[in-house]
Amino acid sequence: MSSPFPVSDLTSSLRIAPGPIDLASIDTDVAPGYDGDKDQGTADLLDMGPDLADLQERLFADGKSGGNRNVLLVLQGMDTSGKGGTLRATVGLVDPQGVRITSFKAPNDEERAHDFLWRINRALPPVGLIGVFDRSHYEDVLIARVRQFATPDEIERRYGAINEWEANLVANGTTIIKCMLHISAEEQKARLVARLDDPTKHWKFNPGDLDERALWPAYQEAYEIALERTNTEVAPWHVIPADKKWYRNLAIGTLLHDALASLDLDWPEADFDVDAEKQRLADEKPL
Repeated sequence: MSSPFPVSDLTSSLRIAPGPIDLASIDTDVAPGYDGDKDQGTADLLDMGPDLADLQERLFADGKSGGNRNVLLVLQGMDTSGKGGTLRATVGLVDPQGVRITSFKAPNDEERAHDFLWRINRALPPVGLIGVFDRSHYEDVLIARVRQFATPDEIERRYGAINEWEANLVANGTTIIKCMLHISAEEQKARLVARLDDPTKHWKFNPGDLDERALWPAYQEAYEIALERTNTEVAPWHVIPADKKWYRNLAIGTLLHDALASLDLDWPEADFDVDAEKQRLADEKPL
C-alpha cells in the first residue's frame, strides 16, 4: 500500500545522517520534502487517514493471530513543540483500541529504585499495537544531563544502554520511529505568550516551563549529543521542523504510515472452514 501522495523526499529529508548534528543549522520554519502549502498539507494528512486506519487494523489483526510485530513512536521536543497536537492530528486518525499512549513524567520513588529503563519496559506496547511515548527514555539523557540528576559516567552509560535496548526491541519485532520536534526559541516564546493570553489555555501553562526555557542552550546541546549517540541504523532519528504545526503533523503521519506499510502485512487467513460457517448461518432457524 502506498501513500496518497509522493513522500519519498519528505521521509528521507527528515532522517538525520550519522555523525555530529548542529540543531542551530536546521531551520524550524520550513517544510522539507514537501511542495504544498498549509491547506494542501492539512488535506493530504486527512486523505492519508483511511490508509493509516487500514494499516493499523492489519497490524492489530496480525497481533491477534500470533504475529510478533508492533510499532513504537517516540516523540521528543522542547515544551510547546506540539507532542499533544501531533497525537490528535495523526494517531487520532486510527482506531484508539489499537494504540497505547504513555506520557512520562518525573519518576516516582519506585521507579527511581530501578534502572532508568525499568519503567520504560513496563510501558511497551503489546504485539499488534502502536505505542506512543510522549517524552520517553530520552529524558534520562536530556533533563538528567542538564539538571545533573545523574553523574556524567551514568549519562555516558545510558547512551549505550539505550542503543542496546532499542536494537533488542527491533530484533524482536518492534519498529521504532524516533522524532525530535524541532522548534525555535522564538516560536516557543510566542506559544507560551498565547497560552497566557487565553484563559482557556492557562491550565496548560506551567511556570516551571520558563525555568527550563532559561536553559535552552544546555538543552540544545544535550539533544545534539543524544541524537548523535543514539542515531543507529535500526532506530534512526528524524528531526521534524515544528514551527509549522501543519507540516509537523503531516511529517509524523507520513513516517507512521511508511513504517506500517513497510511491515507488508496481509490479512490473517481464517483458521476455520469459511464455507461451513456460512452454511451454518444459512441453515439457522429463526431466533
